[in-house]
Amino acid sequence: MSTAPDRDPAPAVTRALRILTALADSGGAPMTLSELARAVGIAKSSAANLCAALEEGGMIERDARGFRLGRRTAELGGAFALQFNQVREFFAICAASEVLHREVVQIAMLDGADVLYLARHEGRAPHRLGTPLGSRLPAAQSATGRAILMTLDDEDVARQLPPSAFAAVTERSVTSLDALLALLAEARERGYALDESGSFAGITGVAVPLSPWNPSDPPLAMGAALPADATTPERVAEVGEALLAAASLLTNPLAVRGSSSD
Repeated sequence: MSTAPDRDPAPAVTRALRILTALADSGGAPMTLSELARAVGIAKSSAANLCAALEEGGMIERDARGFRLGRRTAELGGAFALQFNQVREFFAICAASEVLHREVVQIAMLDGADVLYLARHEGRAPHRLGTPLGSRLPAAQSATGRAILMTLDDEDVARQLPPSAFAAVTERSVTSLDALLALLAEARERGYALDESGSFAGITGVAVPLSPWNPSDPPLAMGAALPADATTPERVAEVGEALLAAASLLTNPLAVRGSSSD
């Protein structure tokens, strides 16, 4: 008996998702209807119908140059991030920190070989650094990614990262698993991870892992972005200690109480 090939149970939904993905990958540049049709591989008339439905739902917007993501996508992204208790408490804790209140501090989650940025405390420093919300960076190259990877053993790190994870982003990027494992060993001993211009030239990242509140939570980390040309080792250490203190406040109090009573 032959087995029928898998069929897409909802092709319209799949195509709509591809339109949203194409717009997300466009870097903020509007795309015309013809460009979207080509990107998704469908007829222009089909793309027009899908775009009309997405526009009505606020998922995309249209201007004279074409279509772009709509504000509803930002609302959904914010709702996703706020599912995690650490994100909900994060802003108040950063604002109350004598060190962190003036820094750009972000929370990121591990997603495959990348980290995805979920939340951002802007700080009061004159610099506007860091990664935009919803952006990705290679976990091997970023401080937040390394902070999550430092919680794994070396064998799990090797399984998590394919060879493509070590593609150079800057001149100071890590390009081998052995080099990354050495940095992770240092991070475990120090208590926080560093990225010295490995993901963005001129930026020093400092990050710590966050303990999950629930078993279903993804691996999370919290990190600060500092201008490398104005950052001393003493400043890095100060920010690292402040991040560790903030992370301790973001630990599930029920979990802590339960572990202390065992």
